[in-house]
Amino acid sequence: MSTSRFALTITAILCAASVAAPRVARAALPPLIARDVIFGNPERVAPQLSPDGKRLAYIAPRGGVLNVWVRTIGKSDDRPVTNERARPVGQFFWAENATQLIYAQDKGGDENYHLFRVDLKTNAEKDLTPYPKIRAGVIGVEPAFPNTILVQMNNRDPRLMDAHRVNLQTGKLTLAAQNPGAIVGWVADAKLQVRAAVAVRPDGGTETLVRATEKSPWRTLISFPFGEQGGPAGFTADGKALYIESDKDVNTQRLYRMDIATGKMELLHAREDVDLSSLIMHPTRHTVQAVGYNRARQEWVALDPAVKADFAALRKAMRGDFSIVGRDNADTTWLVSERRDDGPIIYYTYKRATRTATRLFSARPKLEGLKLARMQPVDIKSRDGLVLPSYLSLPVGVPAKNLPLVLNVHGGPWARDTWGYNGEVQWLCNRGYGVLQVNFRGSTGFGKKFLNAANREWAGKMHDDLVDAVRWAINKGYADPRRVAIYGGSYGGYATLVGLTFTPDLFACGIDVVGPSSILTLLASIPPYWAPVKSQFIQRVGDPEKDKAFLESRSPLFKADRIKKPLLIAQGANDPRVKQAEAEQIVRAMRKNNQPVTYLLFPDEGHGFARPENRLKFYAAAEKFLAVHLGGRFEPAKPGEEPPIVPPGQEGRAALSPAN
Repeated sequence: MSTSRFALTITAILCAASVAAPRVARAALPPLIARDVIFGNPERVAPQLSPDGKRLAYIAPRGGVLNVWVRTIGKSDDRPVTNERARPVGQFFWAENATQLIYAQDKGGDENYHLFRVDLKTNAEKDLTPYPKIRAGVIGVEPAFPNTILVQMNNRDPRLMDAHRVNLQTGKLTLAAQNPGAIVGWVADAKLQVRAAVAVRPDGGTETLVRATEKSPWRTLISFPFGEQGGPAGFTADGKALYIESDKDVNTQRLYRMDIATGKMELLHAREDVDLSSLIMHPTRHTVQAVGYNRARQEWVALDPAVKADFAALRKAMRGDFSIVGRDNADTTWLVSERRDDGPIIYYTYKRATRTATRLFSARPKLEGLKLARMQPVDIKSRDGLVLPSYLSLPVGVPAKNLPLVLNVHGGPWARDTWGYNGEVQWLCNRGYGVLQVNFRGSTGFGKKFLNAANREWAGKMHDDLVDAVRWAINKGYADPRRVAIYGGSYGGYATLVGLTFTPDLFACGIDVVGPSSILTLLASIPPYWAPVKSQFIQRVGDPEKDKAFLESRSPLFKADRIKKPLLIAQGANDPRVKQAEAEQIVRAMRKNNQPVTYLLFPDEGHGFARPENRLKFYAAAEKFLAVHLGGRFEPAKPGEEPPIVPPGQEGRAALSPAN
């Protein structure tokens, strides 16, 4: 097929069954921001100081692919030290010997991450977890053991993560703890001994296990029945106590110090209105220096008197919300990120001796100085009285009235939206749309009552919250009721399918990215390493054996014939969480009924789109789709941005039939 005919085919499919939509007031909007400025590779991100404070590592493009770079502090000798040529490096850290870096990488988005060591002296690279079809992750490192790290991986049993000690010089693996069958997390003490673990109970609750040494038997220190949340955050330096996050007998998660011998718990800090969201610990003293809370925005409370003046200085110096993202072991220099809502993340070096922050670099300097949208925290009340912490972002330069609106639903669902720069929000606002992000019931961080209010409410009250938020925006005059789209990824993709099937007249169109269409087939195809937490999923969503009819009633696949409005579905072929079949079974059902659906399949992606070329293809298609159905503006697709549309009849053979 020629390029011109292919372009015409895309336009025809994107415009299928469309209704002419009113256009936004384009003349008053700021200039169109190119997609690649927002969704292409960042210039530099994720800086990390070496433990000795002599070098800086960060992630930046090499040959168009994000890799790890290193430079000597005070010099301009920046050089790449990894050479990934397909998928970006997203996670890395310094070894405590300050001469090696560790990074994680999978293949094609399959999430079977291996851990690789890079030696900065020899440039030699080694796979530290060289087993086929395994998933590995880091448990911990300690300054006192510079050539050792603790990792977990499922090489013995694909369902279970065992803990291993790795010699960074030789690559030798030594078993530190074998998983007896229910452990989902390991915790090491200051001697790099695996002495605590989190296990899932049959009822979906959890318990924290401890042992005196790696040769001692495990015993239960504290239990959390289903509906309560808690677990270990780290050992004290002497190994006699654990820092515990817990909402036992209260609504919000708080920070405690728990004596391992006696079980006595000492409350260190708490808030009544919001969960503990983060904590900062000293790298060598293992003391908690600050705790963070995030209801509408990030807030810090310094607990260690030694850092109170530092936090006060950073609070004064930063217009946005700041976080400590790294430091040297001497604790003289910190790396600080500042997150704003109307600009890219900016990184600083902070010298504690002088309490001064010096700009290091911006993640996306091309965005600086542009007219970007502000993100406004708003509280929306649900029909049954819950307060839904939400964010409203409005396009710059046009009246905040009767706008086309995109309801952007977060994934998880046990996650949350937060304040600050968001590429999708800025992209949509720049195209002329208002954006509403809702922390619906089940979102994390707002107490266990809010979390548990979502139990067995997929496509029920969780969707009611989204509907109530849309009606709020309409009643406030922000949104044109004829021009509201629903869009999201993962659970947000499921919510999109629910929106178009359960409330088919509310939305003008929908975009589903890697969203499940059937809860039954989703639960039947989860990765093997999710097996220990399946009981929690069943408690929160439903039991596929006992509740088949109920789960069918909450699955968009079985209501696909109700869809009236255009739908765009995008899927990664290698997605281990939401399989390709989840997209294809609802696409087939819709195409059988001649309903308006466009299906994009990315063969080299998993649960989301990591490669920038794929992101640009997706956003080009999504932008045109929204322009057709909501009336916003768009940037025409550039060469190489043609979306990978799957024509009718060519869906993959692995798709599950609706009868399943």
